[in-house]
Amino acid sequence: MKTFKWQLSFGLLLIGISAAIYYIHYLLFNDLHDIIFYLIHDIAFVPIEVLLVTLIIHQLLDMREKSTLFKKLNMIIGSFFSEVGTKLLGEISACDKDYHKIKGQFIITPDWEDKDFKKAIKHFKNYNFTLEPSKEKLQTLKLFLKEKKGFLLRLLANPNLLEHDRFTDLLWAVHHLDEELIHRKDIAHLSANDFDHIVNDVKRAYSLLIIEWLAYMKHLKNDYPYLFSLAIRINPYDPSASPEIS
Repeated sequence: MKTFKWQLSFGLLLIGISAAIYYIHYLLFNDLHDIIFYLIHDIAFVPIEVLLVTLIIHQLLDMREKSTLFKKLNMIIGSFFSEVGTKLLGEISACDKDYHKIKGQFIITPDWEDKDFKKAIKHFKNYNFTLEPSKEKLQTLKLFLKEKKGFLLRLLANPNLLEHDRFTDLLWAVHHLDEELIHRKDIAHLSANDFDHIVNDVKRAYSLLIIEWLAYMKHLKNDYPYLFSLAIRINPYDPSASPEIS
C-alpha cells in the first residue's frame, strides 16, 4: 500500500510539472493551438513507444538475460556431473539389468549431432529401467551420497535453479534418495518391501540423471568441444573409455 501511494504521488507530481510547463509556454507565447497540436502529436507516439520498449527492446534484453542465465546454469550442471553425476551414473548403471542391451545407445562420439541427442533423450524419457542393486551396492550409494550431501544442499540453495525445472527435479530426486538411505541404519537387513521402496527411489533418480546427462553432453558438444572431448573419454557407459589419450 505504501509503495502504491508513493507511485501515485510521484505520478501526480510529474503530471503537475508537465501542466506547469505547458502553462508557462502559453503565458509566454499565447499559442494554444501549438500546445494542443504537439500534445496530441506526443500522445499519438506513445503506443509506438510502448511497442518498441516493451515488446521489442524488452524481448531482446530478456533473451540476452536468459542466454546468460543458461550459461550459468550449465556451469552449475557441469559442476554437479564432475562432483556427483558421472560417478552416480556409473554406480547405478552397474545395477541395470538391461545394461548390455542399451549401453551402445550411450556411446557418444564426436560424430553425434543434435538429432542424435534428441533421439536418445526422447527414447529414454519414458524408458522403464530394470534395476537390481544388491544391498552392498545400496550401502556404497549411501556412503557416496552422504559424502556429497553438503555439495547437493548448496546446489539446491542456488536461486538460479528455479529457472531449470528438470535439473531441479533431478537434484531433489538424488537428495531424496540420500535421505532415504541415511535413515536406514542397517542396509543389509532391509525388509523386502523396504528394499523395493529404495530401488524405486534409485530408479527415479537414475531416469532423471540419464536425461540430464544427455542434455548436458549435447550442450558440451555444441559450446565446449574441449570439455566434450574429456566427457566422452570418461563416459560411464563406455567400457573402453579412458581419460588418457592413446
